[in-house]
Amino acid sequence: MRTPAGEPGSRPTTGYVPGAWDLFHVGHLNILRRARQSCDELVVGAVTDEVLAATKGRRPVIPLVERLEILESLSLVDRVVVDDCTSDKMPMWQRLHFDVLFKGDDWRGTPKGAVLEASMAAVGARVVYFPYTHGTTSTLLRQFIETNG
Repeated sequence: MRTPAGEPGSRPTTGYVPGAWDLFHVGHLNILRRARQSCDELVVGAVTDEVLAATKGRRPVIPLVERLEILESLSLVDRVVVDDCTSDKMPMWQRLHFDVLFKGDDWRGTPKGAVLEASMAAVGARVVYFPYTHGTTSTLLRQFIETNG
């Protein structure tokens, strides 16, 4: 929850949301809306084209510089950073010192989610999962473009 302004002894909560943000859609917007409601400062990380190619086996449709511009234009977002890490977010925590990391719940209960939770807990950060938006996904949009493009 957001910290009430001026509450004695409180400090602002910084949230971090890493992602590809390729083919920006309502599911992305839903995650950012929920994250915005859960912290005082919202930092969004856009994963580099190279990391996406290495981890997903394909480059994004929208190049990094354009994804950054889209994210920076959103009033929900306080700051946008380039995320050059794979699933290990410790290097990003070392740069940003966020209090909470937001992820889609497709990571919940998975081996990579357990590793993420343990590494964040070791530095006092929490992992909060938000529901995955079904119906509109980057994968479906990519398939549509490839089929009809």
